[in-house]
Amino acid sequence: MTADKPQYEDYSKCIHCGLCLNACPTYRELHLESDSPRGRIFQMIQVDEGRLELGDSFVHHMDLCLDCRSCETACPSNVPYGRLIEAARAQIHENYKRPLLERWGRSLFYERLLTSPALMKLFGYGLVFYQRSGLRDLMRQSGFLKQIGLAGVEAVAPDAEPPFFFSQFGKMFPAIGTPRYRVAFFAGCLANVTHARMNEATVRVLQANGCEVIIPAGQGCCGALHVHAGIRNVARELARRNIEVFLSETCDALLTNAAGCGSTLKEYGELLPGDARAQEFAKKMEDVTEFLARVGLTQPLGKVEGVVTYQDPCHLAHGQRVRSAPRQLIRQIPGVAYRELAHTEICCGSAGVYNVLHNDLAMDLLRNKMTDIGDTHADVVLTANPGCLLQIRAGVRLFSSGKSPRVLHVMELLDESARAAS
Repeated sequence: MTADKPQYEDYSKCIHCGLCLNACPTYRELHLESDSPRGRIFQMIQVDEGRLELGDSFVHHMDLCLDCRSCETACPSNVPYGRLIEAARAQIHENYKRPLLERWGRSLFYERLLTSPALMKLFGYGLVFYQRSGLRDLMRQSGFLKQIGLAGVEAVAPDAEPPFFFSQFGKMFPAIGTPRYRVAFFAGCLANVTHARMNEATVRVLQANGCEVIIPAGQGCCGALHVHAGIRNVARELARRNIEVFLSETCDALLTNAAGCGSTLKEYGELLPGDARAQEFAKKMEDVTEFLARVGLTQPLGKVEGVVTYQDPCHLAHGQRVRSAPRQLIRQIPGVAYRELAHTEICCGSAGVYNVLHNDLAMDLLRNKMTDIGDTHADVVLTANPGCLLQIRAGVRLFSSGKSPRVLHVMELLDESARAAS
């Protein structure tokens, strides 16, 4: 197996032309060459050639990347930057000793919480208590969070949505009307707690369009956050488990409604090179918007009045190159006045846990995004990734003046439209 570090055949494709600069959110904000894709690749080369220490400076600039992959879309040389930054972070994980508290926090989050449905449920119940006990309102109004520097982080904290979607694991939901396809739905990990209603809406939309939907028991975290953090050993374990669970089902497609998950799920073949089942899994994986645009909607849709805009999730637009499918579905909803969003290709600042680890910069990106959203005068902002939903909902609460648009997944608006037709 190739070592987990940036490879010559990947970084040698970079011709240092600089067309990536304006596409990079960190460069747009900081105007530092070292925080651009070109600058980061240069540092990777220096480390690989032994001319730069794999030390604090290198780690800082690699960590500050959102891994949004917008530079890949802009690059004329097809540099696989996502593969490079993730390999650099794996190299850091294996060779750089982070501070003790950071190591403990990373171990707790990546190796315990995300890999354990039981701990995820416990976390969810804790969130429910925080929301419903009045403690959240008290913390926000007291100013205590601001005093300890956590107000920004708490502002993007998710809401829990009981009953959690974990209860649907192992179930089959029959197609409504003439059966057309049999699909297996990847429900994610944290989304089962924080976006349970979104997952339910996704299943209903698939059913209404002639799909028998299986929610395989035994599925778990996709490993995307681990890959982005460089913790590839855990990601590989998660990938092998999901491959075994999903390929044991006979179905026409494997579907996800989370762009960040989907990008990694489609790259299981790269994560597990030489594994034929990983390649098979990756070929069958589709984003739910991609699948429905491909097979066509059959359910009757009712009118949903209002101005609608769409924010491209980075890992759907840049990682998976899926852009037209969500728009194609949105434009089929009667009553929708669709308006394109300016700078939709620029990250909203969510980027997995980036809005927690680099909250100030994430908030700057979010503020810019909310200005663009405000210019559309949208009644509804749509996206196709749970992290983007959380980030933009926080933006509505923090930065919107005047009308506050609703923020929904594309599947949720399709579900609303279907109910309006019934």
